[in-house]
Amino acid sequence: MNETITNPVVLQRADPCIYRHSDGYYYFTASVPEYDRIELRRAVSIGGLTASEPVVIWTKHISGIMSGYVWAPEIHHINGKWYIYFSAGSDDAPFAQRLYVLENDSGNPLEGSWEEKGRIYTAWDTFSLDATTFEHRGSQYLVWAQEDPSVQGNSSLFISKMANPWTLEGEQVLLTRPEYDWETVGYRVNEGPAVLQKNGKMILTYSASATDHHYCMGLLTAPDDSDLLDSGSWTKSPVPVFTTSEENGQYGPGHNSFTVTADGTEDLLVYHARNYKDIEGDPLNDPNRHTRVQPLAWGEDGLPVFGLPVPDTI
Repeated sequence: MNETITNPVVLQRADPCIYRHSDGYYYFTASVPEYDRIELRRAVSIGGLTASEPVVIWTKHISGIMSGYVWAPEIHHINGKWYIYFSAGSDDAPFAQRLYVLENDSGNPLEGSWEEKGRIYTAWDTFSLDATTFEHRGSQYLVWAQEDPSVQGNSSLFISKMANPWTLEGEQVLLTRPEYDWETVGYRVNEGPAVLQKNGKMILTYSASATDHHYCMGLLTAPDDSDLLDSGSWTKSPVPVFTTSEENGQYGPGHNSFTVTADGTEDLLVYHARNYKDIEGDPLNDPNRHTRVQPLAWGEDGLPVFGLPVPDTI
């Protein structure tokens, strides 16, 4: 019997990543309101994450690189080791985000030691964030958001193969840049990619626009057997697939990840949203983007049906 999920699952945790491992635990990490550390927690159920004790596994540097804002950690398990991908600025430029990787070879990533594997170097030394990784047909890939110097916009999405979990190899390909009205409100943003492989398709969600009630999710899809480094393999939805729901009291849903129910039979959508529209000051300083989880439906065409962000149940 799959559990009934009570939302929000975790308060004041934005950019949530929930990973269900083969050991039966859900592992959770997200941006904390202070943007100064990376926490992990685990539980055997989604609901168990609410009361689970977070463990601080890494704290930002005092100065230099990795001493500015720490954003959007993601946890992955690759070749028997744990990895966390995140972005961070520096003390003299807190928003100068670059990509970094931590590694832990313990069975339980809340234990053991996390080693800094260093920065992921991309083609340009520009604002970059929100890395996610996946394996496809024997190759490891990275998708991330970055400012392209030749394109107007705060961030576009790129894909590359990886030589190892912290090093890119070969070409880096543009997947999507902000072009539609719903991607360019406040800021020209494509960020927060998440990948799901299902029904013979590669499904890539991302988030767009400013982080207030305009924040929403877009969708790219490609055939599972296509060349993922060919931008022509990908089809972009001209409309957002997950947006603010005034009737359900959920505003600015996005920066999602995917997980599954405990029995592995159903897909779950993990995302953050606020339960109010009006924000005082910079939305980045508003801590109340809460982690939410809801079932993900599927259409006859094999594509996800996101529906509406569900109302709070607590």
